[in-house]
Amino acid sequence: MAEDEKSGEAGKDKNELQTLKELVDDLYNFRDCYFETHSVEEAGRKQSDVAQEMEKTLRKLEEKEDDLKHKAEFLLQKGRCLNVAPDFSTVAEECLSRAVKLEPGLVDGWNTLGEQYWKKGDLIGAKNCFTGALQQSKNKVSLRNLSMVLRQLPAEYREAHGRQVMESVDMARQAVQLDVTDGTSWYILGNAYVSLFFSCGQNPQLSQQALSAYAQSEKVDRAASCYPELHFNRSTLFQYEEMFGSALSGYSRAAALDPGWNEPPEREKQLLEYLRKMTELIQNKGKVKARRLRGMLSTLDTSALGPCSSPQFRSPTGRIGSLEPRTLSSLTHGHHPGVAALGKVVFSLASEGRMAFTFGMVDSEETCIVVMVYNTADSWGVLIGDTVAIPEPQVKRHSIAHKDESFDFRSIRVDSPLLLIVNGKKQNVHSQIAASVSYKPQSE
Repeated sequence: MAEDEKSGEAGKDKNELQTLKELVDDLYNFRDCYFETHSVEEAGRKQSDVAQEMEKTLRKLEEKEDDLKHKAEFLLQKGRCLNVAPDFSTVAEECLSRAVKLEPGLVDGWNTLGEQYWKKGDLIGAKNCFTGALQQSKNKVSLRNLSMVLRQLPAEYREAHGRQVMESVDMARQAVQLDVTDGTSWYILGNAYVSLFFSCGQNPQLSQQALSAYAQSEKVDRAASCYPELHFNRSTLFQYEEMFGSALSGYSRAAALDPGWNEPPEREKQLLEYLRKMTELIQNKGKVKARRLRGMLSTLDTSALGPCSSPQFRSPTGRIGSLEPRTLSSLTHGHHPGVAALGKVVFSLASEGRMAFTFGMVDSEETCIVVMVYNTADSWGVLIGDTVAIPEPQVKRHSIAHKDESFDFRSIRVDSPLLLIVNGKKQNVHSQIAASVSYKPQSE
C-alpha cells in the first residue's frame, strides 16, 4: 500500500511540475511573440506587461512551493520564470544553483544559470555553465549562448580575439544545424558573422553571409522580425555597406520595437544629419568661392597621378600598367579598371559615429563628388586644396527616401587610405587602422 501511495504521489508531482513548466513556457511565449498579439504602437508597454505576466506566473509557482521546493525541476522553473526579466536576479541564481546541485544533468538549469551569470557581468561563470551543459548533451541553447560569450570575452591580443570570433561562428553554425527552424539561432549566427566581418579583414562574403542569416531568421520565425537588436545590428552592417536607406529604416524599426532603447534613434538621427550635411556640401562645392575654386583647379594636372602614371603601377585589383585620368561625369555606377579619378578636395566631414572619413572633391569640369574612405587612423585626413587621385574608383549612385526626406548623390568608396594618392604621394602604412563597429551584444 505504502509503495502505491508513493508512486501515486510521484505521479501527481510529475503532473504538477509539467503544468508549471507549461506555465513558464507560456510566459516566454508571451514575451517572444508579444507583437503577434499587440501592435507596434504598444511597444512601450511590453516590458511592464512582461513583468506583470512574470509576477502572475511566479504567484502560481509559489502556491506549490511548500510541496515541491526540494525538487530540482521546480527550482528550475522558478529560476526560468525570474530569468524572463532583462536584469540579474539573486533569487533566480539561488534557485538555479540548487537545481543543478540536486540534478547535475539538468541542461536547462545550466543554461539558465549561465544566462543569470551573464546578466550579472560574470562572463567566465556564464561560459563554464554553457560548457558544462554541453558536456551533458549537445544542445542549441548552450551552443548559441557560448557563441555570444566568446565574442564578449576580452582577449589578451588581437590574434586571440580573432580565434575567439572564429570559434564563436563555429558554435553558432552548430546551433543552427541542430535546428534549422530556430530563428534565434540564425539571428545569433548573423551577429557572429558581423563580428567576423569586422575583426577579420572585412571580406564581403562574410557580410553577405550575415545578411542571409538575418533574412533566414525572419523567414523561419515570425517573432524574429520583431527583435529590435536584429534590426539594429543589421543596420550597422547596412550603413557600413553604404545601403543608407535600408540602414535608416532598420534603425527606425528598432526604435519603434523598443522605445526605451536610446541608441537606434540616436544612430538614425546621426545618419540623417550626415546625409543632410553631405548633400548640402556637394551642392555648394564645400562653399568654396568661385575665384578660389578656379585658382585651385588651375594647378590640377596629371602630375598629381604620381605613381599611377607609371607603366609599372600595380592597381588594387592586381592589374599592371599606368592609369588614365577620367572626368567624374564620365564615370558610371560601378567599378572602373584602368582609370583614375582626379580632383581637388573642397570639403571634409567629420560626423558623430562616423564609419568613414568623408571628403568632397571637384574635378577639372567642376563636378563635385563625395569620397568615403574606410579603415582610416584617427590621425589621417586630407585638407582643402589637396589633390587626390583615386585608382580604379568604385562609383555608387544613391537615391534614398526616408520618412519625408530624400537624398540623391554619387559617391566613391575607398576601402583603405593606402589606396589613395594624395598630392602625388602614396599614403604611409600608419594611415590605416581596422574599423571596429559597435553593435548590441548583450541580449542577442
